[in-house]
Amino acid sequence: MEYKTYVCRKRARFKAICGQVNIPYGTTLNGQGGFLILNDLPVCSATSQNAYDFFTQNDDGMGQERGELLNRIIPKLEKRDAGYQARWGKIWEDALCQKYKRPEQEDHWIWNHDFYNGPVEDLRYIAALIGA
Repeated sequence: MEYKTYVCRKRARFKAICGQVNIPYGTTLNGQGGFLILNDLPVCSATSQNAYDFFTQNDDGMGQERGELLNRIIPKLEKRDAGYQARWGKIWEDALCQKYKRPEQEDHWIWNHDFYNGPVEDLRYIAALIGA
């Protein structure tokens, strides 16, 4: 069985598999059997939106930096200002970014699982690309 470690990248308040949770930033969780586990209780699936929104892998010890980069990239891309289309244009045109796009959506960009747990170097590159 494969075990992974995750870190909470921003306070996680939601109804989890085990009930309501309020997990502070920086808390370490274990990944086991495709689920994130805290205090021997399942919190969410490792591929769920809650996992993507609140947690990131920390197997390489870079989970906090990975989380901070995601916390900069995602809001920057969501910001509907004058540079919105230009930022997304850079993402659509970039070869590295393409490997993080879910392929089933041709007209719409949805980040895949690998993006949320990607190498810090790639996330740094994406952050710099869009000015995050």
